[in-house]
Amino acid sequence: MSRARVARRIAAGAAYGGGSIGLIGAAAVGVLLAEVQLAKRQVGGGIAPVPPSADGRYGVAFAGPADPLRLGLLGDSTAAGQGVRRAGQTPGALLASGLAAVSERPVDLRNVAQPGARSDDLERQVSLLLADTSRPPDVCVIMIGANDVTHRIPATQSVRCLTTAVRRLRTAGAEVVVGTCPDLGTIEPVYQPLRWLARRVSRQLAAAQTIGSVEQGGRTVSLGDLLGPEFEANPRELFGPDNYHPSAEGYATAAMAVLPTLCAALGLWPESERLDGARRADMLPVAKAASQAAKEAGTEVTGARAPWALLKQRRRRRLPAATEPQPHPEPHGEPRDLPANRPARQGPAAPPGSSPAVD
Repeated sequence: MSRARVARRIAAGAAYGGGSIGLIGAAAVGVLLAEVQLAKRQVGGGIAPVPPSADGRYGVAFAGPADPLRLGLLGDSTAAGQGVRRAGQTPGALLASGLAAVSERPVDLRNVAQPGARSDDLERQVSLLLADTSRPPDVCVIMIGANDVTHRIPATQSVRCLTTAVRRLRTAGAEVVVGTCPDLGTIEPVYQPLRWLARRVSRQLAAAQTIGSVEQGGRTVSLGDLLGPEFEANPRELFGPDNYHPSAEGYATAAMAVLPTLCAALGLWPESERLDGARRADMLPVAKAASQAAKEAGTEVTGARAPWALLKQRRRRRLPAATEPQPHPEPHGEPRDLPANRPARQGPAAPPGSSPAVD
């Protein structure tokens, strides 16, 4: 069965309350048990620091009459930024700084992502983000899926939780960008045949996430192997000390791919009405677009007239110099405290520095 058909079955099961559609056959489980145990002993053998809180205001130099844009981040340890020690190195800070530079407006970031979270935690995270009805987010980024794979959560359940979260955020008026399940086959301590299976399962879930998110009015960016050959060619640089979470360079690579879609969702990125062959833009049925995107990391899928979707590869955006957040100003002018559910930033302030550029 093709990946597009598998993804469509998973998405349909999620939408219509179908039974759990597994991503691996029972016969394969016994063959891979030894590899699973070996990988568990080796993956995460290092120490991953507690993700620093990056909540606050970015782009304060752009302060003016326009209200700051409000950016929400949801998901798991990848969205939280586990693996780095400075707030300015987290994906939320990188995206907020980039969005501020493109829009020339300050950006208020609130990150409710939780390390170790699975898709069923999105309900709680969305409720946290929408609790303050006077400050709903303008745009949200969700990065989720890796823990669903490693904990063998039924794919239909994972996609159902994600689509519900996207629908709630869209109903609240927020644009939504989903970074789909990363390719767990790129994790260095994972060997064959588990590496092949991890890649297959990750891509099937990513394709199903794309279908569900696009049908709810969101956009997706395939994280895949966190943007291509870089991770396999430079695992020591792009993976953190625990060999599982990205390093600062790895998060910057991912953020450069998500930022153009984030800006386009807010109408800040130039859009052409014509398909760009040089950028491998194409109009495909949503299931085929989702399957194709899962195979090509960094690919955006946006809904068009049903049942079609627009598939495109955007040029990665150079990120501005890393910056630390400023406190959220309250309406009466007092700075807002750090949220109670996130730890304070660890370590010294980050010196300004440039993130790598990718053409």
